[in-house]
Amino acid sequence: MKSDYIITVTEADFEYEVIAYSKQVPVIVDFWAEWCGPCKTLGPILERLTDEAQGTFRLAKVDVDANPNLALRFSVRSIPMVKAFRDGQMVAEFVGAQPEPRVREFLRSIAPSQTDLVLEKGLSLLSSQDWKGAEESFQTFLSKFPDHPAAKLGLLKCALMQNRVEEAREMLRNFPASKEYASAEVLRPLIDTLSRAQTSPTFSEDPLEAAYSNALRLIRRGNYAAAMDGLLEVLRQDRRYRNDEARRVLIALFEVFGADSPLTRQYQAELASILF
Repeated sequence: MKSDYIITVTEADFEYEVIAYSKQVPVIVDFWAEWCGPCKTLGPILERLTDEAQGTFRLAKVDVDANPNLALRFSVRSIPMVKAFRDGQMVAEFVGAQPEPRVREFLRSIAPSQTDLVLEKGLSLLSSQDWKGAEESFQTFLSKFPDHPAAKLGLLKCALMQNRVEEAREMLRNFPASKEYASAEVLRPLIDTLSRAQTSPTFSEDPLEAAYSNALRLIRRGNYAAAMDGLLEVLRQDRRYRNDEARRVLIALFEVFGADSPLTRQYQAELASILF
């Protein structure tokens, strides 16, 4: 067991190596024994996932035969038993040899992996409209988890907002069945409308049509507040403009920016005041 992130702890150093250390990073404690068959199944899984996490948590191994007072202190009545410590306190536990996906889920709930943080970074950059930076994070994440729907949705949004409309359409066409699928479908009207505007730009003397076309141009230029102002003005004059297309384009923009975006909150309220 050679690793910078895995240690053997005893009654003598548990307080420092686990309790105190957990105030820096989470510590996962594996209570085990040499005679325990299930321990020999779970132990290698924990060790491999610890190395994979590269320091986002520490794994501490406790031999219950050699450290009976620790087993007594933490009510270890069956092994393997795994307990997680964070900020000096035990925060979660499980008993028995669990399959790797369940162990991975447990560890992720205690300490996000570096890969998880890459996805989180992408979502954060997306919310701040850094389309290029977000795209790089999503691509890095998808290189390890190629079918992850949240990352695929983020990548689709990045492509769309960087005017790679046909690329976004292809992503939508191949989007995996998932809870994110409905969100991806909300983007379809925006994809279709921008695609049509790129291939068949319209020039009209109709003021409403001209205002709508201008709003679409503003979206492509990244002037989103002005674009949404334009869409709202169109809807003030015709709430069902183009068989509800203008409203659905605006809803798609809300989906791109996210529910917590100040732009979404502001313009959702204005849209509601027009429609209701």
